Amino acid sequence: MRILLTNDDGIHAEGLQSLERIARALSDDIWIVAPEYEQSGAGRALTLSDPIRVRRIDPRRFAVEGTPTDCVAMAVQQLIEGPTPDLVLSGVNRGQNLAEDVTLSGTVAGAIEGMALGIPSIALSQAMTYFHDEVVAHWETAEAFGPGIVQRLLEIGWPKDVIMNVNFPAAAPENVTEVEVTRQGFRDSHMRSMEKRTDLRGRDYYWTGFVMKPSTPAEGTDLKAVYQGRISVTPLHIDLTHNQTVAAMKGVLGGTPPRLDAVAEAEAGA
Repeated sequence: MRILLTNDDGIHAEGLQSLERIARALSDDIWIVAPEYEQSGAGRALTLSDPIRVRRIDPRRFAVEGTPTDCVAMAVQQLIEGPTPDLVLSGVNRGQNLAEDVTLSGTVAGAIEGMALGIPSIALSQAMTYFHDEVVAHWETAEAFGPGIVQRLLEIGWPKDVIMNVNFPAAAPENVTEVEVTRQGFRDSHMRSMEKRTDLRGRDYYWTGFVMKPSTPAEGTDLKAVYQGRISVTPLHIDLTHNQTVAAMKGVLGGTPPRLDAVAEAEAGA
């Protein structure tokens, strides 16, 4: 089995080293194509206005000056010699990718690009409680359970338009006893903030940050599972259509397109 590895934390990230150990438990045909610099929060960004430069580190390891999406596309279309990969693994991310954050995640985006290219793809993230530089993630948890979960997912299989989003809880392996297939949650509190600061020349600038507020997630969600120390496996796809609203609107917004003057006349007559 040929496996392509990527991430959004960059070519030197500890999580990528963990991912390589996970992958090598499954195969010895491993290719690594990851961003030269950290791309956290890049989502599905694609580099269009600048050239994409590639640094070859060894025969099967490349650093790309681009996003995770760039990395996977470059790997499949330009860099990997021989057959297309059988599997894309993206991660292991330093921090969880849960709930609405999956739409921002470069880790998830790397898996989505693999899926878009017709390759089964899995995003893996190691949850953390604190994100200070001195805090070391429980990489041993991802490494203990990652190979078995990936192998089991491959045995089961999943639809071609779906990726698997796997999150390991912020706990040591001996404290993790369950895995749960979950749905994507949604936080009941807003976590992002924009902080205004002033530099030494008196000019304002802003930092985007996160307020670490606990939410109260519903049962069966990725958030709830990870909060309670379980491994979360969430099937995701990029069809963002809200079908209930489609059904509700079909009867009131169909046929001849409404015009502003017609709407105004209707309101005046009412």
